[in-house]
Amino acid sequence: MTESRRAKLAAALASPIGVLITVPLLVMAVGVSILLVGRDATRSASQSMAQKQLTEQASSITADVAFALDQAAPILERLRVLADPSRPLEDVLVRIHDLIVGRPGVSYASISFPDGTFRGAYLGEQRRIEAQESRIAARGTEVKRFTVNGGAIVPLRDEITSYDPRKRSFYQLVQKTRTRTWTEPYTFFDSHETGITCTEPLYDAAGNLVAVLTVDFDVGALSTFVSRPALDEARTLVSTRDGVILAYPAADKLALPASDKLLRYTDLRDPSLDALYRKLAQPGFASALELVNLDASDGEYLASIAPIGGKRAGVDVPLDWYVATVVPERTLLGPTHALERSSVIASGGALTVAVGIALILAWNLVRMRRQVAASRAQAKKAEARARELGAYKLVARLGAGGMGEVWRAEHRLLARSAAIKLIRPEALADPDAVPEIRERFRREAQVLASMKSRHTIGLFDYGVTDDGVFYYVMELLDGLDLESLVIRDGAQPAARVIEILIQACSSLAEAHEAGLLHRDIKPPNLMLCRAADEHDIIKLLDFGIVMTPNDTLPSAPLALPDKLPETPKLTQLGAMLGTPGFMAPEQILGMQLDGRADVYALGCVAWWLLTGKEVFQREGADAKLLHRHIYDPIPSLDAKVRGWLPTELESIIESCLAKDVEKRPTDARHLAAMLKVIAIPAEHTWTEQKALAWWTAYKPPAPAPAVAPSGVELIVPAGSDVAMSPTVTAGRSG
Repeated sequence: MTESRRAKLAAALASPIGVLITVPLLVMAVGVSILLVGRDATRSASQSMAQKQLTEQASSITADVAFALDQAAPILERLRVLADPSRPLEDVLVRIHDLIVGRPGVSYASISFPDGTFRGAYLGEQRRIEAQESRIAARGTEVKRFTVNGGAIVPLRDEITSYDPRKRSFYQLVQKTRTRTWTEPYTFFDSHETGITCTEPLYDAAGNLVAVLTVDFDVGALSTFVSRPALDEARTLVSTRDGVILAYPAADKLALPASDKLLRYTDLRDPSLDALYRKLAQPGFASALELVNLDASDGEYLASIAPIGGKRAGVDVPLDWYVATVVPERTLLGPTHALERSSVIASGGALTVAVGIALILAWNLVRMRRQVAASRAQAKKAEARARELGAYKLVARLGAGGMGEVWRAEHRLLARSAAIKLIRPEALADPDAVPEIRERFRREAQVLASMKSRHTIGLFDYGVTDDGVFYYVMELLDGLDLESLVIRDGAQPAARVIEILIQACSSLAEAHEAGLLHRDIKPPNLMLCRAADEHDIIKLLDFGIVMTPNDTLPSAPLALPDKLPETPKLTQLGAMLGTPGFMAPEQILGMQLDGRADVYALGCVAWWLLTGKEVFQREGADAKLLHRHIYDPIPSLDAKVRGWLPTELESIIESCLAKDVEKRPTDARHLAAMLKVIAIPAEHTWTEQKALAWWTAYKPPAPAPAVAPSGVELIVPAGSDVAMSPTVTAGRSG
């Protein structure tokens, strides 16, 4: 192009007509370019966010369902103890009832005997827990149903049915396998709901079948884990590869006839599920977590699908159970389409007035940037769940209670395992309770930090995260608590009990000399551990309700009243800090306390270890048990101990349990000195060889591999805040 032509072109563009043509064209070109770039960026950000949320949802639900199924192992262990037809019915039904309380996903726990007798507890109408016993009779199966109130069974109704556990598939399956196993999905007898069962046979020494134990999981119970949609209009379900539904959020709303027909995905009449199961039918598909696009008859969907398998409740499970989440594509790309329509309108206005178009273009650019920023912020928020606390990386949650939760963690640089306790976000929902909860948490960490005894759980670190989460780091223990020890192995030898008590006194002595009262000494708060080549090491846990010298105490005298107060006082007793069955009389009545209240509780622990039972039997409401601790004389310990029991130990425990505090050992150090002088014959001595043999035989279930929610499984059991203990190998954390 010659110089003259360039000059003419420049003049034409600078002319009014040139401006009228050029400016709208430039604005329209820039607008279209920005529209395309913004659409692609927003669509990419939306899809990235959706994929991250679906991945997180799949991992979280996979871990939750895996945890629910893993609950079968500890429940079966407890059922083994109760599988005795001669055991009192009320005792058995109350304990089975307590086994499934707070067990997410569990719908039934039962014991079946070879004569057709059946005992169990289950989720009844409106998810209320009921208990039952059925026996085979001439006119049919006589079924008695109960509710449990205040630790006692209350008759509900009697029925005659045709139910015979020996004819059910779980009973026949376990007779063939002769070991713990999982059933294929089947329909339950009364509810006709689809479910699965973990069943285990129990044999006597002669190899005869004694009982069949079961833990059931039905669609309704497991569906609680999949009711949290990752996105609007998303729906999640758990099923087998061939389409049998194991969990579905609307399972309780399906108007299906009561029959033995398994619930299948075709019963849900969902076109997106039809497309999903066509994919799942392909060989090798979904051997690991996968994200797929689905083309259904009612539109396009994005779906995630992941297998649930591996080892559940100690039993290898084939990779035939899957968790899937589907979400309509219109939900993901709706903001993008809205943005496109707005940009087109803005471009049309730009063709009318060039200046107005420029303003509208600038406004759209800002608006698009905000859309992209919001989408990316949501994606980063989804990734933030895999957080780190200081120098520690969360690996697996060991337990959760009313106030806190305990995690297994690793130091990022030292590769050292530890237990981290932090305040649960749910506990901070009530603004009025936040200061008290944080103060209690801070005080517990401060008390642990001040304790130097090797028999008190060690504190490594304490801090607050950037988002305000309080946490502290403790040593990770390898062992089991004293409650689990007795439930597992029964009453313990007196020589071993003496060693346990002496170690517990070491921790308490340090606390008492610092003016601290534990106030919740009980078997779940004392861990029996091993470390390196040492065995039978006692660790004292949970200083959450410790009383410090700065706490305000009532000025009441230590003398006991003549009569337990009436109902208003009993209501106050229910709010006392401590555990019924392990509280000193003066603690129950809210009187002045000193270290002898902990000595009383330690005497109750000694009784539990030697007899396998509490000092006073639980009957009905807690108020009756508390009344007995205040007024009733203690039973004869010698009559309840089967093995060797030195008279000195019996006298020491009786003095610990004295109603009058002046008759108890003066403090934990005094108690330890009394225990150390007890003469133990050589044949009864608890030697290191005996301890080594016990720990060699002790084989707790290995913890399932689980990591923080960064895309891999996370095992999340639920438990009691008071009994939360940082242990892995024993499987106890709450």
